[in-house]
Amino acid sequence: MRIGELSRRTGTATRLLRYYEEQGLLTPQREENGYREYGEHLVDRVLQIRGLLEVGFPTRIIAELLPCLNQPREIHLHNAYPDKIALLETELARMTERIDTLTRNRDAIADYLEAIRVDAAPADVVREPVALAEK
Repeated sequence: MRIGELSRRTGTATRLLRYYEEQGLLTPQREENGYREYGEHLVDRVLQIRGLLEVGFPTRIIAELLPCLNQPREIHLHNAYPDKIALLETELARMTERIDTLTRNRDAIADYLEAIRVDAAPADVVREPVALAEK
């Protein structure tokens, strides 16, 4: 398939697909005329890449993880190299820190929003506070 078809099927902009290729995350075949030809298996690969990017993994780490993720689970669990374990532990700690920061920011915004809703209510309208979801 051509890059436009891969873009449509994965919901990923063509410029991002080219970027993934530059980063070594995708390797399309090249036709004689130089056009990229993407195999069917790259649809799943792009979705994997997007999922890892969405949770905060940088492309340099995704490049290291993708070969492991394409193997059956039993293989890569028994062949976990210490450097991969350390890399994932570092990323997990970084993600946890980001989640903690986002949680604090969410709570501060919710508190602020609650305060301004009460202040913004007309004098003759009594608003009930909005309950926040339990953490």
